[in-house]
Amino acid sequence: MKARDILRLAPVMPVLVVGDPGLAEDLAHTLVDAGLPVLEITLRTAAALPVLRRIRDAVPRAVVGAGTVLDPAQWAQALDGGAMFGVSPGLTPALAAAVRRRGVAFLPGVATASEAMCAAEQGFDALKLFPAEAVGGRALLRSLHGPLPHLVFCPTGGVDAGNAGDYLALPNVACVGGSWVTPQAALAARDWPTIAALAAQAAALPRPAGSAAEGTGAAGRAGTSAAAGR
Repeated sequence: MKARDILRLAPVMPVLVVGDPGLAEDLAHTLVDAGLPVLEITLRTAAALPVLRRIRDAVPRAVVGAGTVLDPAQWAQALDGGAMFGVSPGLTPALAAAVRRRGVAFLPGVATASEAMCAAEQGFDALKLFPAEAVGGRALLRSLHGPLPHLVFCPTGGVDAGNAGDYLALPNVACVGGSWVTPQAALAARDWPTIAALAAQAAALPRPAGSAAEGTGAAGRAGTSAAAGR
């Protein structure tokens, strides 16, 4: 599945920091049943890879990937653990080369027009804007759309229930990433009803006609390369 296709599956991609593998299956079922099938398991805890593997094996409707991938070694570990896609806060030449070799969907992080252009030059046309609010957020994305109409974004970092809809209204935003649907207190308490309610609200967020979530025109297709489609 291409990165753009993954971003179009739901308006919100939960960004998950999970420290207990025992939470994996119930958490994934809760989110998927509520309408959020794309799950980013950040590689920020020792439990991350076991969590990813448990979800991949036990929740077939989940599209589960690894987040906070920083180098080729982590990417290899994530793929061995069952990751169906990857997300990084940035992009290095070594990481880009590793992604191209393995041919699995990947969402590199960018924060400027130059970084977006460099990522596109290396074959990526679906990007993570990070940290979105800190680097200009919606104003930056609106400004990028004119000169870079072939790129789509998943803004993450400072995105929450209060501003997610405004991001999704932008023509170059395919989805948003955020952790607000899985508050750490609710996760620790196994409060699945609270998480389900938050996830259902996120899944119901509208994506206007003509947005990046609906597909790309000729400009978008022209910007796609083999690496970007992975």
